[in-house]
Amino acid sequence: MTVATQHYTSTAKLLHWLMAILIFGLLALGFYMHDLPLSPDKLKLYSWHKWAGVSAFLLVGFRLLWRFTHRPPALPDSMPKLMQFAAHAGHLALYGLMLAIPLSGWLMSSAKGFQTVWFGVLPIPDLLEKNKEVGDLLALVHQSLNLLFVAVLAGHIGAALKHHFIDKDDILTRILPRHSKENRT
Repeated sequence: MTVATQHYTSTAKLLHWLMAILIFGLLALGFYMHDLPLSPDKLKLYSWHKWAGVSAFLLVGFRLLWRFTHRPPALPDSMPKLMQFAAHAGHLALYGLMLAIPLSGWLMSSAKGFQTVWFGVLPIPDLLEKNKEVGDLLALVHQSLNLLFVAVLAGHIGAALKHHFIDKDDILTRILPRHSKENRT
């Protein structure tokens, strides 16, 4: 286990921002394609969304492995204990949703009878038998988890901006890519 520092490692920063880009892209694509009429273009977008979802699932697994083996910087002692608890709970919710959302999408695709083929090459095994009712229920679960994720992300981003602009501490700057202090790998 690496000793805690005041800044995230270069790898942690890279994983954070890659995941952020992937998540915002997945959310935008998911909300956009949801109400499109059935067409070859919609099916292509669904395939891209599923490929990116599998990639996000794998990336969050690697990110969790990195986090468990590289201690993140401690929260400032000046932060009230309730706020520290909220920060930890928020991160736990983010990680839980980053796992649950792609898993719910995979289950939904399986139940709806649409196998995921990662990048059009690697078939991902179905987790459930085809079942319309279960597929419809999982579609609702997937959509609800994404709406919850948007709310948790808004809280995460809002808290980071509050720390930067109101509290004027280094909570935000220590995860920014260009921050160089103790920028270790």
